[in-house]
Amino acid sequence: MSLFDTDIAILWPALLAGLLVAVSHVPLGQQVLARGIVFIDLAIAQVAGLGVIAANGFGLELTGWGSQAAAGAAALAGALLLTWTERKRPEVQEALIGILFVLASTAQILLLANDPHGGDNLKDLLAGQILWVSNAQLIRTAVVTAIFAAVWFLWRERIGRVGFYVLFALVVTASVQLVGVYLVFTTLIVPAVATCRLAAKRRLVFGYAVAFASYLAGLAISVVTDLPSSAVIVWTMALFALGTHLVPGFRLFGYSREAPE
Repeated sequence: MSLFDTDIAILWPALLAGLLVAVSHVPLGQQVLARGIVFIDLAIAQVAGLGVIAANGFGLELTGWGSQAAAGAAALAGALLLTWTERKRPEVQEALIGILFVLASTAQILLLANDPHGGDNLKDLLAGQILWVSNAQLIRTAVVTAIFAAVWFLWRERIGRVGFYVLFALVVTASVQLVGVYLVFTTLIVPAVATCRLAAKRRLVFGYAVAFASYLAGLAISVVTDLPSSAVIVWTMALFALGTHLVPGFRLFGYSREAPE
């Protein structure tokens, strides 16, 4: 199967979805890595997913505004809980994030235990359906991304700990329903790790480069090979990140073996 034999129109929404997720998750990932709370994304994503599943149990569509509101409320509650635990028990914050992740994940399994379509719904939340995103989903995510960009690049020094967690919850809620938990976590962490040894002023640019290139190449590879897009993009991003450390010429752009101050 050739990429050119495929209806290219199918790929544009998927690529736009990936780019929207990358715009917010690359800078957030660098902050998460600096704070040492790497698994917060998985935890909040699973809490948001729990909100979607609970809303679906009341008859709301998985991709509708009602489910979006339920996911947002759940993610916000989880974010505020983590804000409180970071203040009260900072020494075990990473462990508490892990516990929240496990509780949310198992709660999803319990809620879907008697649903004949539960396995498919859970798979969609984890792996996503990036090739089949709707215009409504893209519009909602674009609005959230625009809000994030304005707050992050203009006022992030003023939002404080609570503001960070609330903003994080808002962004993750939109992203999980768009591309799934696996891609959300990968986009958050992999570019941040790939660029962690770059000079600070170059990290964001190269983080975006890794993420954007990965979505473009991953989607193309998945179409040519007829393999699941989400999994292919995850592996493509990991390989691109590894390449940034193996290519000698990368040092010309500010890479060093010593971590930057």
